[in-house]
Formats: sequence, structure tokens, C-alpha cells
Amino acid sequence: MLSVYEHPLSPYAQKVKISLREKGIPFELKYPEGIGAGTSGGEFASANPRAEVPVLIDGETRLFDSTIILEYIEDKWPEPAMLPSTPAERARVRMIEEIMDTHFEAITWGLGEVGWFKRASGELAKTLVSNAVLQAQGHYPWLEEQLGDRPWFNGEAFGWGDLCVAPFVGGALPSGSDFAPPAGSKLAAWLDRCFARPSVAQTIAESRAFNKETADVVGLVASGLFKREYRDHRLEWMIKSGGVEVVAKGLEADNIRFGPEFR
Repeated sequence: MLSVYEHPLSPYAQKVKISLREKGIPFELKYPEGIGAGTSGGEFASANPRAEVPVLIDGETRLFDSTIILEYIEDKWPEPAMLPSTPAERARVRMIEEIMDTHFEAITWGLGEVGWFKRASGELAKTLVSNAVLQAQGHYPWLEEQLGDRPWFNGEAFGWGDLCVAPFVGGALPSGSDFAPPAGSKLAAWLDRCFARPSVAQTIAESRAFNKETADVVGLVASGLFKREYRDHRLEWMIKSGGVEVVAKGLEADNIRFGPEFR
């Protein structure tokens, strides 16, 4: 059976789970030990030198990076197809994925830094959240344009474009109603349809069932035992959104990390 190393809050892992569930491929979920602390080992660490979820294990095949995993799933189990049929439409949904994986993911990641990891409080926290609201709402007109008159981002059927948007928009919603797509919009109607699909509903339910209170991440971060990764789009988001102080304090306390060295 396939194994998927994941964290239920990871939108990248959620993409993979939704694709497998849409295709009816059975898989086993695994949670890597030591993730975020730089102490991951075993099968997970050997499969992914970046020590990030998701990782897919299929016999001797070991893959990391959600997009690469999605492509492997599509190549090995082509039915039902998650990618559209024409080159132009395939390129369009891949561009949607790129925006969600980088620009939008940075927003939800930043909200986690404030709301869950408590790296900012008071006026600084308000500034970061306020900027996150503006940025999320700024993405929604573009997403609505990409949706157009289609029932799904993929076109007539649910697929790659949809499973690459749902985890990120869904990940922003628990932060408050200000992060919801405008009421009555085509995007809001799409989200309702999307969340009603069993593959998406199960995946989102798993993320919301995760008990943040028992994780004690605030204490782990303060002690330096848990280090959130600040690379590329995430670092950019924190700086441009007013959180340079967060980065400086994290560097001083040695509780943020960047990409690992290859040795």
C-alpha cells in the first residue's frame, strides 16, 4: 500500500490526499517524528532531504514535493484524469497551482505564525493579520477570473485546479470571516461545491480535527526545539507584511530555520 507522510495542517499534503481519494487509491497516512525540530530520521528523512511533508512512498519509489507527487499519481493512475485535456488548459491550472503554492500559501503560513505560534502580539499581530486579510481578498478577484463561467477551475469536472485551491482557501477560513470569499460570488459558490465533495470534505475534516492545544508549539518554539522554516515566499511575506521584527527575534533565538544544507 502507498504511504503518505503528512501533517494534517499542510495544504501541500492535502493536495496529495485529495488527488488519491478522487482516484480511489488506498493509502496509509504517516506522521513523521521530529518534524519541525530538525531531528526527523528514518524512511521520511531519507526520502526527502528538505525534511518537509508530503512524502509519498510507493514500493521502491520515494517522492517529495507536492507537485511532483501529483504528477506521479497522474502518470501512474491516469483515470479519472485530474488534469484537463488540452495543453492550454493544463498550463492554466498549473499556473493556478503556482500562485496558490507560493503567494497564497505565504498568507496562511503567516497567519499560523501569529495565531498558533504566537510570534507576534498586540499592534504587530494586528498589522500582520490586517495585511493578510487584504492580501487574501486581493487574490479572490483573480481566482474568480480564472474560474469564469466554469463550474470547476478544471472546467466541467473537478480536478487539478480545484484540489490546488481548496486547501489554501480552506486553510484561511478558520482565521475569521474576513478571509471568506465575498458572499454571493462565484468563488463562494465554488467553495461550497468543493467542500461537499467527499475527497475534500474528509481532508478538510482531518485538518480541523487536529488538536493544536495539545501540541504546545509555543513552548517548543520558545525553547528552540521547534523551528519553522522561513524560506523564499514565506520570508518575503513576513518582511513585506511588517514582520521584520519577528524574523530578527527568530534569528536571535535560533527558532527559525531555512533550507537544509546538502552535505
